[in-house]
Amino acid sequence: METNTTPDTTKARLEHWKAAPEVMKAMLALEQTVRGAGINPVQLEFIKLRASQINGCAFCMNLHFNDAVKAGVSAQRLHLLPVWREAAHLYSPAERAVLAWTEQLTRLPGGHVSDGDFAGIKEHFDDEQVTRITLAIAAINAWNRFGVGFRLPVEAVV
Repeated sequence: METNTTPDTTKARLEHWKAAPEVMKAMLALEQTVRGAGINPVQLEFIKLRASQINGCAFCMNLHFNDAVKAGVSAQRLHLLPVWREAAHLYSPAERAVLAWTEQLTRLPGGHVSDGDFAGIKEHFDDEQVTRITLAIAAINAWNRFGVGFRLPVEAVV
């Protein structure tokens, strides 16, 4: 007998906001800190969208794609974000540094980040900015764990 293995993507696995409101309140406080960190809005959306792409979080990808559009990012730059290195001329040097740092900290290859990777972000940002950018990367990776783990649904837009 064959069973249907296609997941139901129309509803979340659980209602995490109701299950542990104090946990979600802490996540919202973290998000407020990130939003108030003074990160360039386009760079912040690139961080959130690129990490969500890597982590396969459909809910967050949809959310941050739309937020990036609202921030004025062109459709071309958004569509090419997964392959930004091949379209590097469409992204500023600072944006490329943010994207590279986001990928390194999201994937954590071999459990470490090289001095060269660190030098890439430091070329464009001071210590405080790197710290704030790193917090934004950590936060979206945490949000992605909720989205992917609980399979948050994406609302269809027709």
